[in-house]
Amino acid sequence: MSWAQQEGTFHLGDLPLHRGGVLPDAKVVWKTHGTLNAARDNVVLYPTSYGAQHPDLEWLIGPEGILDPTRWFIVIPNMFANGLSSSPSNTAPWPALVTAWDNVAAQRRLLREVWGIERLHAVYGWSMGAQQAYHWAAAYPDEVARIVVNCGSARTAVHNRVFLAGLMATLEAAPEYDGTALFSAQPLKALRAFGRIYAGWALSQDFYRAGLHLSALGAPDLDTFLVRDWEQRFARRAAADLLAQLRTWEAGDIADHPRHGGDLAKALRAIEARVLLLPGATDLYFRVADNEAELPHLRHGRLLPIPSIWGHRAGNPQPNPPDAAFIRVAVRELLES
Repeated sequence: MSWAQQEGTFHLGDLPLHRGGVLPDAKVVWKTHGTLNAARDNVVLYPTSYGAQHPDLEWLIGPEGILDPTRWFIVIPNMFANGLSSSPSNTAPWPALVTAWDNVAAQRRLLREVWGIERLHAVYGWSMGAQQAYHWAAAYPDEVARIVVNCGSARTAVHNRVFLAGLMATLEAAPEYDGTALFSAQPLKALRAFGRIYAGWALSQDFYRAGLHLSALGAPDLDTFLVRDWEQRFARRAAADLLAQLRTWEAGDIADHPRHGGDLAKALRAIEARVLLLPGATDLYFRVADNEAELPHLRHGRLLPIPSIWGHRAGNPQPNPPDAAFIRVAVRELLES
């Protein structure tokens, strides 16, 4: 790669949390691509998504990619509970809930204390990264010029929480679960079920009907696809980390703040950033309808559904060039505007 890259760990000390409690000796592991300019005004923050670590996100960074590191200083902060930043697998005691608010507060300190960055050109996020982008714009409206909400929402919808409740119950039913936040051992049978449940939500019915799990993803049969792409995907992460991030996801709500008092429309109206909403047309849990309901309350919003049968995965289209090209055009247009 022909552009500058750096990695590091930012230590925050004991971090007071939005819903109460403290995250002890908190840390954020980060990576950057590109070069910060003298004016510090070319910064794109790219937070991680559910179960992901920064290497999983880097495929879309490149001169011809969705995010161009020769133009932007791209900062990837690993979300709490992803196994790199503070997580149940590396931090004790683990608090009952770490929210998106806590992640963006830590990210703000990282940006200010490491690089002196006080305003973001943009926040780009997919899935839980999109939730963080929305929370950034709601928490610090004067400090964010643009956000890309790629397959995400301002508040975790009820149908989305039903999906999450099934995943949480699967992990909590494991005999290895200690009843709070940890597991005595990796619950392999529960994780196998977890991955197979997830596979039914992350990709659309039309995706499976078209046989793309075989033709596009190269699996010889359905069971191989489920094992390789879903069971093994989650087995590489600590179950306690997966459970903690599910709780973060479930609690996502930009109106959960004294400034907004639970009023989602008020929280959306307070956002000053230009907002690009990129829902997947067939996403089963971050629905187009959720973004359609948000749009009238945004001052500077644009809704542009991704015309895809890849469900939620349309927003992270590493093996899917048409959807990647669609996102690239839309994101580059916003960033250059």
